[in-house]
Formats: sequence, C-alpha cells, structure tokens
Amino acid sequence: MHQLFVYNSLTKERELFEPIHEGRVGMYVCGPTVYSDVHLGNCRTFTSFDIIYRFLSYLGYKVRYVRNVTDVGHLEGDVDVGAEDKISKKARLDQLEPMEVVQKYANGFQDMMQIFNLLPPNIEPRATGHIIEQIQMIQTILDRRLAYEKNGSVYFDTPAYIEQNHPYGVLSGRVIDDLIQESRDDLKGQSEKNHPSDFALWIKAGPTHLMRWPSPWSDGFPGWHLECSAMSTKYLGTHFDIHGGGNDLKFPHHENEIAQNVAACGSTPSKYWLHTNMLLLNGRKMSKSEDNSVTPQQLFTGDSKHFSKGFTPMVVRFFMLQAHYRSTLDLTDDALLAAEKGYRRLMEGNKALGKLQGNNTGDASELDREMGALMVGVLEDMCDDFNTPKALAKLFELTSKINALSGQQLDAGLLSKSTLERLQEIFPAFLFNVFGLKDDSSDQDQDIVNGLMELIIDLRKDARTNKDWGTADKIRDGLTELSVQVKDGKDGTSWSKI
Repeated sequence: MHQLFVYNSLTKERELFEPIHEGRVGMYVCGPTVYSDVHLGNCRTFTSFDIIYRFLSYLGYKVRYVRNVTDVGHLEGDVDVGAEDKISKKARLDQLEPMEVVQKYANGFQDMMQIFNLLPPNIEPRATGHIIEQIQMIQTILDRRLAYEKNGSVYFDTPAYIEQNHPYGVLSGRVIDDLIQESRDDLKGQSEKNHPSDFALWIKAGPTHLMRWPSPWSDGFPGWHLECSAMSTKYLGTHFDIHGGGNDLKFPHHENEIAQNVAACGSTPSKYWLHTNMLLLNGRKMSKSEDNSVTPQQLFTGDSKHFSKGFTPMVVRFFMLQAHYRSTLDLTDDALLAAEKGYRRLMEGNKALGKLQGNNTGDASELDREMGALMVGVLEDMCDDFNTPKALAKLFELTSKINALSGQQLDAGLLSKSTLERLQEIFPAFLFNVFGLKDDSSDQDQDIVNGLMELIIDLRKDARTNKDWGTADKIRDGLTELSVQVKDGKDGTSWSKI
C-alpha cells in the first residue's frame, strides 16, 4: 500500500498516516444541524471528506465512515442557558413540530448530497437516537469529578480538568486566560458556571422548551459538543483514526470534544484531526445580511446576480477539486466558467481514451515513460495530504497527450499496449471513483434537444400565425418521420417521442 501523508491539525504537522488497526480506518465527520437548507460551505466540507473517503478506499483500506446528523438543536453560540435552540426556533416560527423541521431538512440534505454525487457514510447516527449514551458519558465525567451539577444543568469543570494535567486548548491554540476574557464579553448564561470557561454537558429545559428528555438531573437536553463524543465512541471506539470537520469547528466544538473524551475515556478521540477551509464568494465570506451569498440551487439555475449562468452540479464539484481542502476557495463567475471548460475537457479526454489503440511491442518509448510518470504522479499527489489540484494538473497533462494521440499529432505507435491499458484503468478510476465526478454530457445533450424543440415549435407557431400552412405541415411531417409527435392544445403545443 502506498505511503499516505496527512496534515494533522492537532500536532500542526504533516505526518505519515498509520491507522490504529492495519488495513482499517475509522473516520468520524461532524455532520449537519438540520434546521435549514444546506449551504455551499457545508457542501464543500462534505465533498472534501467524500474524496478522502473514496481515496482511502481506493488505496485498499476498509473504511468505516461515520457522519452524524444533529437533530437535537444545539444552542446558538454555545450559550448555556436562557437561549432557544435553532431547531426549536424554526419549529416555533413555522408552527411545526421540531421533528417535522428535522425531517424536512434532513431529507433536503440527503438529496443535495446525492446531487453532488457523495457516497453515503457507512453509519449516519442521529443525536436524538443516542440520548442514553450521552447521559451515560455525562455520569462518567461526573464520577471522575470533572463536571458538576447546578440547578438541573451539568457543566464540564475546565479548571479541574487542567489541574489533572490535561492540557485544554491543544487543538485550537486557545489558552484559558483568553477564554475568560471572551466569556466576560458575553455574560449571558454565565451565572451558574463555576468558571467562565466551563461548558454545558446537560441543560435543564425551560418550561417552553420543545426538545427535552428525562435525565438524572432534570428534564432537559444535551450540550452541543456531547453528541459527537458519544456517537464517535460508540461506533469507532475510544480512540480512532480520523476526526474531520470544518475549520470553524476547531473551537469550541472539537476542543471540547477532546476534553470530554479524555475525561470520560482517558484518551483523545482520534489520532489525526483533519479540517477543511472556508468557501468565499467573490473574495468575501458568504453572508445573507451583506447580500453576498448563493444557494446550491441558485448556482445550478443561474438565478443569482453573482453569476452569468447556471452550472451543473458536476461542474461545481469539479470546481471544488481545484483548491486543496485546507485552502480557502473563492467562488466567482470567472472561476466557474473556467472550471466548466476544464471539466468538459477531462470528460472528452476520457471518451477519446476509450477509442485509442496501442502497439504490441514490448519496448517502452519516451512517451510510455512520460505517461507512466504522470500516472504515478497523480497517486503521489493524492498521497500528499489529498492534494487534488496537483493531481488534477497531471490528469490535464495526460489529457493533452490523449488528445494529441487521438488527433494524430502524436504517433499512436509510440504508445505501448501495456501503458495504454494502465491509462485506461487509472484515468477513469481517478475521475469517477476517487474524485466522484460523473459525465453529465447526456444531461447537457438533453438540454440541447429541449432547446431545439422549443425553437422548432416556435417556428411552426409563427408559420401557423402567418397562415403558412406548407411550412407548418413540413415541420410537423418532418418531426413525425423522426418519431416525434406534436400536439396542439388550449395550453399551447407540446411534443413527445412516439
């Protein structure tokens, strides 16, 4: 198996990937909170981990990929009391049951993941299905005197944790003094805590709070961070290989996950922490309030002032591949137009590759050596912390040679059959199996057909309006010969295949 190197956010170093159990990988990625439609930033994060999942599988690892669904409704900004969670707020505004909100947006999330051609995780647990495990974990932390109960709520005791020689802030780089200062800036809900840096494990529900469960301490609900600790531990063990998420989750979410797991299980959750960077729009952070945002659907339809046209989901996915997952990615009209051209070029190159024939000689030519080096390079780039832009650049170099062979600018006799067979295996494997692209040219062809039919029907309508019956009949008869039936009705003209 090829050596894989990953950048570990915990150690801030590029490290050789060595799974805890040989040949197997456990990977947990923080999933969506289902109170609204999934946004493009989420799509980028989950697409990045889809590619990581696909590539680990390509390397031959047996991967257990766990991605949760947050359907409890954690509190805004991790404020511990006196606030309304996002799901309950949406339910109140829309006059729905919280689980109606959850189901609607969970369905929408799944649909969007399919549109972007993401493989489903092996396990997709929901927070509401693991309340018992969360209560058990809280009790363990209480038993170890690293948490305390106040008025029916339970808080993690950060100073006690530090006193037991457990470093807090190792992932985010935050220090306790910074946390105290930040907490003073927002004193809401701080009165129950022994220390401003403590965080909620269980929150007593107010009389109007919709989402609540019985516990030894109160009718309430778990803190934001607890669900991931409980579910990752249940399905992957107390110490697994990869924990992933967006950069915005480093603090406080992942930092507090580490503290909870050390307190309850005696170890950090994972060996390697991987974090994706943010998606920008025209160089700025996306923000509805600043009118600088776009939804996936608007991107597909072109119904946005930021874009000159719509782009297919595969073009958008291909665009996301063009930046390293740890780098910011700037979404612009020019960048998507360029990505569309690049995507089409790779798809056409793959079609041309299928038609090539190599020679049967056993002698390796300079072309064989060049193409062999590029194929190895694609694998090496992906083994260097999943560097998709570098791997794509080599696929484009291979595409140039494929096109030159197809167009006879290069002598096809220079390419050996063995090299061609390797290329015909590796090139589509990376395009479709690792990068998760699909050839949407058939969809594009259908769009062209639909557009042409609209044009023909308009021309026939004009002919009929002008009483040019000869032209109208000629169009109708010509379409009939092509097995296309035109029907005129009170609502207009429609067409169908006979």
